[in-house]
Amino acid sequence: MTSTMNVKMPPRSIAGPRPWRSAGRMVATLWGNGKARLGLCILAVFALAAIFAPVLAPYGPKDNGFPRNADASWEHWLGTTAAGEDVLSQLLYGAQVSLVVGFAAGILSTVVAVLIGLSWGYLRGFAAEAVGFVVNLFLVIPGLPLMIVIAAYLQNGGMLMIVAVIVVTGWAWGARVLRSQTQSLRGRDFVASAQFSGDGPARIVFREILPNMTSIIAGTLFGAATAAILAEAGLEFLGLGDSSIVSWGTMLYWAQNSNSLLTGQWLLLFAPGLCIALLALSLTLINFGVDGISNPRLREGKGR
Repeated sequence: MTSTMNVKMPPRSIAGPRPWRSAGRMVATLWGNGKARLGLCILAVFALAAIFAPVLAPYGPKDNGFPRNADASWEHWLGTTAAGEDVLSQLLYGAQVSLVVGFAAGILSTVVAVLIGLSWGYLRGFAAEAVGFVVNLFLVIPGLPLMIVIAAYLQNGGMLMIVAVIVVTGWAWGARVLRSQTQSLRGRDFVASAQFSGDGPARIVFREILPNMTSIIAGTLFGAATAAILAEAGLEFLGLGDSSIVSWGTMLYWAQNSNSLLTGQWLLLFAPGLCIALLALSLTLINFGVDGISNPRLREGKGR
């Protein structure tokens, strides 16, 4: 009787850890870059401040029972506004809106850029020309005036309106970058092999080409989030957003309306402006690490 006990079973979970190992290498590369590490630390501080704002803020963001235009003191570390609201409390709560709007608009605009950029880069003929016309049209139109016009037309729409305006005006550049990378990958051997195997265009684009563009998409995401944070603050400062919410942009708007510089309340402008600049700087620094993932020559300590 022949024994079958020596038959070797295929090893289990060989392919399972691979995505985790890849993600671990990406995180290690980001953390190994000094600039990206500094950006991650700054971003973590703002994220923790936004999450724990109800615990860290000494008062509510709209509590206005305090002396107006008060200077910095032990009760109000950054003073109070012209309406008698605590500036530090508004600064902590404002981080929530800026982070949510920035990353929501950045993620959505990146998704649109990925869908259009990959389709545009893989398609040929009239369909590619039609998509290219639309993308070039959005690239030619100045972004800020278009954003102002749309925001003015959809005024008082709240945060969703601001996110929608930023997404509509902010996807074209990322789509063009992804289209160029898709065109370079379209002629590779693994794409030709998938075509000979009978795979459809959608499967080739999203199963073969897309995984090879992870670092570029991540860079596009951080760039779009940075632009979205600055755009949200700009629209709120111009009074085209929802002035009833508390964000860094509305803090600048109300400080400008109350002539804070003339009254000596420079912290009302300096504090939210500094937070916006630091948050945008953190995402820009993280992009240096993302560039190191896509190009090993840019990693610190490599290729020197």
